[in-house]
Amino acid sequence: MPAEVRVLVYQAAYDDEQLAAVRAAYHEVSKRMAEVPGMLGNELLRSPADPTALVVVSRWSDMAAFREWEEGATHKDDTSPLRPYRDTRLKVPFGIYQVDAEY
Repeated sequence: MPAEVRVLVYQAAYDDEQLAAVRAAYHEVSKRMAEVPGMLGNELLRSPADPTALVVVSRWSDMAAFREWEEGATHKDDTSPLRPYRDTRLKVPFGIYQVDAEY
């Protein structure tokens, strides 16, 4: 059985105005992605240790579903509202992980 996939996209907000913009962009992107096949849901997380650091964690049914969307024509348009807020402090602004074990 294919393993679920988690995709982490790191965002940054350096003041309240940017934080509000990231939240608004997150909700806009989430509405766009709600009907994407294989997308199981997502969350916007904020670090208590560094309040400027945020991450969008999306859950996918499997790698094939994620790759199909990622390689599709709508990928860049779907996520464009969040792109200005990528965390440029990081060498790589995202991570892709397959679930290896769970309870």
